[in-house]
Amino acid sequence: MPSIKKTIGVVVAGLAAVSSALPAHPKLSKAQLKMYEHAKRQNAAAAALGLTDVDILQFALTLEWLEATFYQQGFAKFPATDFQALGLSQQEINDLLQVGETEQEHVILLQSAIAQAGVQPVQQCTYNFGFTDAAGMVATAAVLENVGVSAYLGAAALVSDGSILTTAGSILTVEARHQTFVRAATRALAVPQAFDTPLSPKQVFSLAAPFIQSCPQGSNLILTPFPTLTMAAGQSAQAVAAGATVQLQSSAASAASHCAFTTGGIPGGTVFTPFDQTAGCQVPQGLAGITYVNLASAGPLTGKLTDDIIVAGPMVMQVS
Repeated sequence: MPSIKKTIGVVVAGLAAVSSALPAHPKLSKAQLKMYEHAKRQNAAAAALGLTDVDILQFALTLEWLEATFYQQGFAKFPATDFQALGLSQQEINDLLQVGETEQEHVILLQSAIAQAGVQPVQQCTYNFGFTDAAGMVATAAVLENVGVSAYLGAAALVSDGSILTTAGSILTVEARHQTFVRAATRALAVPQAFDTPLSPKQVFSLAAPFIQSCPQGSNLILTPFPTLTMAAGQSAQAVAAGATVQLQSSAASAASHCAFTTGGIPGGTVFTPFDQTAGCQVPQGLAGITYVNLASAGPLTGKLTDDIIVAGPMVMQVS
């Protein structure tokens, strides 16, 4: 698969050549060195995952296909009266329809960007969203839009090409508007915290994978999901109080030593608490809003959760 990550390398090489012709000055300015180091970190992080810039675009397109299809199927299944019964005004219903339309436009933009790189864009998959009523659709929309923001935010550190980063950023800001609108329309706190939460591509794909039944040949991502994480029978992740003890279940739970709670505004990004398969783990104080929960094989004091220590998850938890 062709890569388009050479752009910054070429620019930096050119800058180095120019500066070497001026012996009275440093080879690279501080700003240029900062640009180079940033690009180098991005390239290293993406390389560790085996991802090129085009792979990241394909990953984004996979998510946009899922979101666009989610709205298409939901609106086809539930009439406007079902959304009115939830207390949504006609304007809010129109805005929700517009959210679905913009997801389709995101699909078209990403298809074009990938095709221009000389690569066949991934195609639409077959999905199962488990629709039972309009209320469930809107609740799922709130989660999907939050995950969309986290996906683009997490991928930003992996992209080397500035034009691709700008394209992704233009989608990220709209996904954030979607997120806020859905929260406000459902009478939830529109801005529950000061920061959004970046997730790794593998974490995001793990959240999306349960909705995907099958994909056309050539449209499967190179990523594989983490083992699924769920609440134990009798417990719900929809309304969990900070400080509460929760029981979590996963086929991989025996390898875990900590619960990892990731949400915006936490220094380092994640709070770890000890995990026991029988006793569960405690939800840390100070959390609020949508929180991503993983089981981890370690609990770094730095608060940094990386794919190599994730055992299962993530699971979406609403903490109050």
